[in-house]
Amino acid sequence: MTEGSQDRPGDFDALLTYVRDARGFDFTGYKKPSLARRMDKRLQARKVAGYDEYRALLEKDPDEFVELFNTILINVTAFFRDEFAWDYLREVVVPRLLAARDDEQLRIWSTGCATGEEAFSLAIVFAEALGADDFKRRVKIYATDVDDDALRFGRHAMYSPKQIKPVPEELLKKYFARENHSYAFRGELRRTVIFGRHDLIQDPPISRIDLLVSRNTLMYFTPEVQSRVLANFNFALREDGYLLLGKSEALTAKTDLFKPVDLKRRVFAKVPKRAERTALPRDERATLLTPSVEAVVRDAGLDVVSVAFIAIDREGKLALANIQARMQFGLSQRDLGRPIQDLEISFRPVELRSRIEQAYTERHPVSLRDVAWRAAEETRYLDVQVSPLNSGTGECVGAGITFTDVTRYRRLQIALQEARREAETAGEELQATVEELETTNEELQATNEELETTNEELQATNEELETMNEELESTNEELETMNDELHQRGMELNTTNAFLEAILASLPAAIVVDRTLRVQAWNAGARELWGLTTDEAVGQHFMNLDIGLPVEKLHAPLRSVLADDDGNRDIVRLDATNRRGRAVTTRVELAALHTDGSTDGVILMMETEDAR
Repeated sequence: MTEGSQDRPGDFDALLTYVRDARGFDFTGYKKPSLARRMDKRLQARKVAGYDEYRALLEKDPDEFVELFNTILINVTAFFRDEFAWDYLREVVVPRLLAARDDEQLRIWSTGCATGEEAFSLAIVFAEALGADDFKRRVKIYATDVDDDALRFGRHAMYSPKQIKPVPEELLKKYFARENHSYAFRGELRRTVIFGRHDLIQDPPISRIDLLVSRNTLMYFTPEVQSRVLANFNFALREDGYLLLGKSEALTAKTDLFKPVDLKRRVFAKVPKRAERTALPRDERATLLTPSVEAVVRDAGLDVVSVAFIAIDREGKLALANIQARMQFGLSQRDLGRPIQDLEISFRPVELRSRIEQAYTERHPVSLRDVAWRAAEETRYLDVQVSPLNSGTGECVGAGITFTDVTRYRRLQIALQEARREAETAGEELQATVEELETTNEELQATNEELETTNEELQATNEELETMNEELESTNEELETMNDELHQRGMELNTTNAFLEAILASLPAAIVVDRTLRVQAWNAGARELWGLTTDEAVGQHFMNLDIGLPVEKLHAPLRSVLADDDGNRDIVRLDATNRRGRAVTTRVELAALHTDGSTDGVILMMETEDAR
């Protein structure tokens, strides 16, 4: 269970496996902490306690898959996001590609394209560089993602004023048309952008790509999946293609498939794979030369070899000697076929017969180093190697002997030994320094490894922070939408309240009480008639008001109106004393206040009929 999901009961990995098997979305390669956070957000929304319970919910409610995928696949993108990277792309990468391709077609791939802003940003950049006509003729942009809803949005290419805000004014006028309250990308250029579903983890890559843009996509994957995806990217790109990553993604410590072009802007170039040379099968090579020609080539080849070589057949006779061996040991063509023991070479410069038998017995080469040989009043040093010669059937047919003159190297060794003896004293002093340097180097190496580890941890943390930042950006957009809705509802409520206050104010004297007979509204007419202000009356129990009106005589009518859900009304005339102390006859009309079919209170409308 992941760190982010350890407080949730159930098997997190089993839930991911179920989602993969049920809908084909494989999230097992995503980083578990960020994936768990997004999953937990959906569990909270559905008020589900654990992963097993949520799996049961998915089985029962297949529509929940859509909401889950929309939550996990964070479609945070924008036109010309990270402007400094787009400036480099526009000023450096695109001119290089156009110069290299001449009039060829250009294939561009935008992975994790979300709602298409990045793909259309690429279209604008290349259309500006080529002109509209050449752009339509030469450029294909493949925009891929695993979110079908986001792809549908991208195909329509309709964006709100907020989404289109990063586009410069001159480009907005040139490439977008205003439609109602949205902006649509130009139709004739839109057809160059092909939207399609593609899973970087499972699907094979698109091939022959000139520019591959994958920004803030790799950071969601585990290192193992990242390596696999990068290998696919290497395969997808042409030999001189470019890869553009997001600002939180780097390749320097991850792969040797790409080399940085501009590390700050995350632009990389493909490192081509070396083609392996394929050897011809043995039987095919054998048919290339006829035996006679083969013999001529063999002899000529042996003669140009810089070392002396002789071959002895299984009967111990000299079968072959190249020109170096003949000149060095005084051999001639007449010696071919003679027994080796009859020739001086059998014991000078070294005894050969015993070494030949040893090579036959052990079935592997026998080597002798620095063999001294006195020739022409000069001592030479030879390396001698006796090798068994085997036929195609594995049968030993003789021995091959090479004599390599190492006199020059031997003299150099002697000179080197003398120089070493002379340098022994200085070497001892240097040894101490070397040991100190080695110690320092080991310390630096350890420090460097720690820094590399720290750098990888910081990179992982940076990717995690970038992921959280995009999640927060997505949440902020949701909150802004909710805030706009609440603001709209607040305005509607204010309008309704103002309307109700206007209605209440138009009545001569009106009081509103709830079912518990507490005053909810007290208009200006009531204040003028009974002398109490709104602040003094609202919230008070109507039966406790001392206003010159015998309120106790209204208790029964009030209860009668409240008890009748069919809209009962009542009229009562009471003798009262107004706020000026005058005796008046008050006509009180009681009407039920209905909300959603039930009686929630009573409106009391009062008028004075005459004075005594």
